[in-house]
Amino acid sequence: MLNEGCDSHVHVIGDADRYPMVSERHYTPGLARVSDLQAHLQRLGLTQAVIIQPSVYGTDNQCLLDALLAMQGQARGVAVLDPHTISMATLRSLDAQGVRGIRLNLESSGAHDAALLQQALQTWAPRLAELGWHIQVYAPLAVTVACAPAISQLPVPVVLDHFALWVDASCTSPAAQCLLALLAQGHIYIKLSASYRSPIPDAAALQVLSHRLFATRPDRLLWASDWPHTQREVGHGPHQVSLYREISSQHLHDERARWLPSTEAQKQVLIENPKQLYRF
Repeated sequence: MLNEGCDSHVHVIGDADRYPMVSERHYTPGLARVSDLQAHLQRLGLTQAVIIQPSVYGTDNQCLLDALLAMQGQARGVAVLDPHTISMATLRSLDAQGVRGIRLNLESSGAHDAALLQQALQTWAPRLAELGWHIQVYAPLAVTVACAPAISQLPVPVVLDHFALWVDASCTSPAAQCLLALLAQGHIYIKLSASYRSPIPDAAALQVLSHRLFATRPDRLLWASDWPHTQREVGHGPHQVSLYREISSQHLHDERARWLPSTEAQKQVLIENPKQLYRF
């Protein structure tokens, strides 16, 4: 197995006094510093990461940008931005600092509105095409599928988080067939990540799905740990610190080996695909 590659979905959480969280957040995570991220990568035998702006920081991307700087070229970022206030000059500045896309998170916010997602996609895509960026979407499967016609016409790729929240491992449903078509045509990337967030609870079924996706379009898959495994603990209010899920490095190793069982598959998904999408 490889001893290099990219974890394409991690978060960094800094000190609260330096990086204040938005008051309307849905949960409060503890510290997850750059040094912790570097240790995580070392445990997994990886050398690169894509740092995703978490919902708790809203559109204040300073923690993300500082983490990119500290990673000294070994990380790229996906930001959360306000389309009404951001300028092309600022987008270019973010690109120079290592940002490669924006995230639209409808799942965490509970805004399960296909019209809202479609409007955001169509607003952002023309602006991002010039930069070679992508749009990362975290949304329920039904919302994503409803936007499939719009996604197929965008001038930028769409990256779907966490197995696209796929619900049908047999891939026989109309929704599964719709996403497989988008994948085959190269309109979307899918992250093999966060099995604990998947509507498919069975590990064997998720393995079958990952192999089906790889057979469909191996150059449009990414692997990610979802470190540090955020959650809102049961019974905790949004401003109470919730512990991270306990997901061991060995568990992540084992999942990755099941989903990508050959060295060639791991090289494609862990090295070649991130290099293409994130411009490492």
